[in-house]
Parts: sequence; structure tokens; C-alpha cells
Amino acid sequence: MLNTTAFTTRCSKKRADLPWRLLRALAMLIALVALPAAADPARVRYGEIQLDGNDYVINADVDIELNPRVEDAIRHGIAVYFVLDATIESPRWYWIDETLVDESLSYRLSYHALTRSYRLAIGTFHQNFDTLDAAVRTMSRIRHWRVADADTLQGGQSYNVALRFRLDTDLLPRPFKVSALGSRDWSIDTGWMSWTFLAGRNPAQ
Repeated sequence: MLNTTAFTTRCSKKRADLPWRLLRALAMLIALVALPAAADPARVRYGEIQLDGNDYVINADVDIELNPRVEDAIRHGIAVYFVLDATIESPRWYWIDETLVDESLSYRLSYHALTRSYRLAIGTFHQNFDTLDAAVRTMSRIRHWRVADADTLQGGQSYNVALRFRLDTDLLPRPFKVSALGSRDWSIDTGWMSWTFLAGRNPAQ
């Protein structure tokens, strides 16, 4: 009889604790749902195209926020690649727009343990930085990027320009490339920023 009473008492305590456990779980779920959504890690904040002598050049500012996983990979010696894409299209009412310019600029961001410095390579140019933040700030400020000859566009005509900055996961080492598939941590992409501009008149035209 004593054993039966003891068993009944333990069972009652577990049943009594069940509502509290459910309430705690529900509270945790509500807290998770109530958390604000994470901000987009990158966006093109400003972009322009100008005629500079015999070339069209692009200036742009990109807001970039590297998440902890990407930063950790860089600090452990993994080179991370970014790409700046630009297109210029001529509108055509009777057919799809004609693509006149389709250019890309590659970035390679890495850490060198021996020198304890971060190296940013932009095309064939490279520069060392003491901090990762300094390297990212330089990468996010695009100035005087040549995208076309002056005679590529007709002066006085309107064209559509689109600009995008993204992390290139295809160039990651294979183990990282596999883990990057479908991962928000490795999805850094501004999407396309588009605008229309009037081509300047080239004196040679």
C-alpha cells in the first residue's frame, strides 16, 4: 500500500509540472517569433556612371555587413571572393533591351597570419590592411571603375544601368562551398540596383 501511494504521488508531481513546462516552452517560442528580422547584409546605397574622357566609369557605395561565420573563415586563412557586376542596356520598345555592357570586377579578401594583416585584391591591384573592417570599407567604396569606351554609347541617348555586389561562393574551397548551399550566412547579395541615365556627348562623335 505504501508503495502504491508513493508511486501515485510521484506521478501527480509530474502531471502538476507539465503545465509549467508547456508554458515555459510557449514563452520561449513567442520570444523567438518576436525577435526582429535580421537586416539585409548588403545593399547598393549609391551608384552613378560618368563620361570621363574616353571612358565611362562607375562610382558606387555599397553597405556590406559580414556575418560572424564569414569573418571567422577569413581569419582562419580562407580566401573569400566578391564580385561587382554592371550592365548597360539600350531600351527597345519592339524587342527585349539590348545589352551593350556586361562587366564584372572581382575582389579577393584574405588574412595572412605571418604578417597579421588582411589583403584585399581588386583585379590585379592589392593592398594590405591592419583590420578586417578597414579592408571591407575600402571594398565597399567603388571609384572610377571603367566599364566601357566612350564610343560604346550614343551621346544624348538614354540607357539603363544595373549594379550588383555579391559574395561568390563558387570560388570557395569545396567543404565551404557545400556548407554554403542554401545557407543565409553565405548569402551576401545586394540584388540589382537600376537607374536610367543620359549618355554624355563624346567630342569624337
